[in-house]
Amino acid sequence: MADRSADVVVVGAGNAAMCAALAAREQGASVLVLERAPEEERGGNSTYTAGNIRTAFNGVEDIKTLVPDLTEEEIATTDFGTYTEDEFFDDMGRITEYRTDPDMCELLVRRSFDTMKWMRGKGVKFLPIYGKQAFKIDGKFKFWGGLVIQAWGGGPGLVDALHEAAKKEGIEVLYRAHARSLIADDDGVHGVNVRQHGKSFQVRAKAVVLACGGFESNPEWRTRYLGPGWDLAKVRGTRYNTGDGIKMALDVGARPYGNWSGCHAVGWDFNAPEFGDLTVGDNFQKHSYPWGIMINAHGKRFVDEGADFRNYTYAKYGRVILNQPNQMAWQVFDNKIIPNLREEYRIRQVTKVRANTLEELAEKMDGVDAKGFLEEVKRYNAAVRTDIPYNPNIKDGRCTEGLEINKSNWAHRIDEPPFEAYQTTCGVTFTFGGLRIDTEAAVLDAAEERIPGLYAAGELVGGLFYFNYPGGTGLMAGAVFGKIAGTSAGRAAMSNQ
Repeated sequence: MADRSADVVVVGAGNAAMCAALAAREQGASVLVLERAPEEERGGNSTYTAGNIRTAFNGVEDIKTLVPDLTEEEIATTDFGTYTEDEFFDDMGRITEYRTDPDMCELLVRRSFDTMKWMRGKGVKFLPIYGKQAFKIDGKFKFWGGLVIQAWGGGPGLVDALHEAAKKEGIEVLYRAHARSLIADDDGVHGVNVRQHGKSFQVRAKAVVLACGGFESNPEWRTRYLGPGWDLAKVRGTRYNTGDGIKMALDVGARPYGNWSGCHAVGWDFNAPEFGDLTVGDNFQKHSYPWGIMINAHGKRFVDEGADFRNYTYAKYGRVILNQPNQMAWQVFDNKIIPNLREEYRIRQVTKVRANTLEELAEKMDGVDAKGFLEEVKRYNAAVRTDIPYNPNIKDGRCTEGLEINKSNWAHRIDEPPFEAYQTTCGVTFTFGGLRIDTEAAVLDAAEERIPGLYAAGELVGGLFYFNYPGGTGLMAGAVFGKIAGTSAGRAAMSNQ
């Protein structure tokens, strides 16, 4: 293969990478994108998401700015509420146990809405998440948990829209182009060594943006950094996120940063494939657990399913499931909740059992101590405070009392047939550890000085998330820091003529 050159090279082709490419192009730079995957699998983890994006907003007028084709009827029958910057800051602090990097968090929150408007200007369309984030009460939809907007077409639609915008801007994407190492010397980074179709070549550049994901698809790294047993987890997304971008940067002196033993991990169908399946997308997830109970192989509950809205617990409960016997759990519901289960419970590729009695259900749940389960449900049902009204739109305080692990909200007795149970395991979305960057997305070395010519964005940046994360923040962070990285790289390239 012949060597190539561009003002800016972007490694990766998902949300963060394409935002970086578009922002660099705005600075007048020529941009080349390197995508390790084939075209039909492009976009990294972004393609496997539902496309939900968390942004600060101050009311319906802000929503109308992002979704200008909202109908009058939709506006009249929907309570979008508000999600102020202060609320976003509070969630980021609370969910990460106040370890989130304050400078990065400031950029994420303060620039969230403006970045959404910028994306809209690039042709990305948004719509309200009626199906999964709002319940209709007294004729009016009410959103909860601060998450209101998603991209048209979900993750695939988001990626397609960004690639279409890039195509219009003359940005070239090379597929099956595996970036192997950085071209670097004492003066900084000058490009990337690439392998494509079995041939190696160089792409020389004035600036490089790394935006090619974390290391969740590398079982050796998962076990090394997340700990024993993590090699047994499923991967929700792309098989290509094996930590290459992180390793390339570390090899030229970048500083590792963030929660290297932490990751975003959810309840995922027990029989899902090793990596994500684009025909199913994110529908292997099972996120209605706050309305039911989760039990392990001993038939015991092991977590407070109703501790908070699923937006604030789902990304950490995968780890809890992985730590159960046989790395699995069953989610159990009765007929009071079954009609309201999220749409991912109705897909064909689901591990599910159904019965008209709890005794029959107990026998059908593979790997579960049936006697232990029946005793657990009896104890649980007796502990439910049925005098407290149920309301799925708020933390309703409908709890249990007197159990070793009480349920804090949305507690229902499991007593109305038919009954259903869904088997889950741990699905890793992305890892939290990565590279240290500054407020202009420049990669820092061990002395916290910039490595000239090197920028980073997306899941391979550390410091933003610890232990857990608020739903929809990953795509927002990718877009915000992708735009910053691309702008910085473009400016640096154009000033280095």
